[in-house]
Amino acid sequence: QVQLVESGGGLVQAGGSLRLSCAASVRTFGTYAMGWFRQAPGKEREFVAAFSRSGGSTYYADYVKGRFTITRDNAKNTVYLQMNSLRPEDTAVYYCAARRPTSYTVADYRGYDYWGQGTQVTVSS
Repeated sequence: QVQLVESGGGLVQAGGSLRLSCAASVRTFGTYAMGWFRQAPGKEREFVAAFSRSGGSTYYADYVKGRFTITRDNAKNTVYLQMNSLRPEDTAVYYCAARRPTSYTVADYRGYDYWGQGTQVTVSS
């Protein structure tokens, strides 16, 4: 069983930055690919960014590319999402997720086995 706990959300003005953290309570953290998703009110959950299991590859949604950066620290069992140049449309609940090897693409939420409780990010204009 993997438990994921997100933190770092909050209220920020457009153009500002936030860094989200996701701490995983699992001894085999390095065997999981990690991802971030978000869900705005009335919208479906959408992919934001992901790391391969090895950490050698990163993936980003087009709408965050160049502004968000995903990193992971296997020694701390933690994955981060640095968000810069935030826009009002980035407002959402952000979720951290972990997945074992699967045929689903990294952007497909169905491939993820474990989810955090989410952290709210609100960007004011």
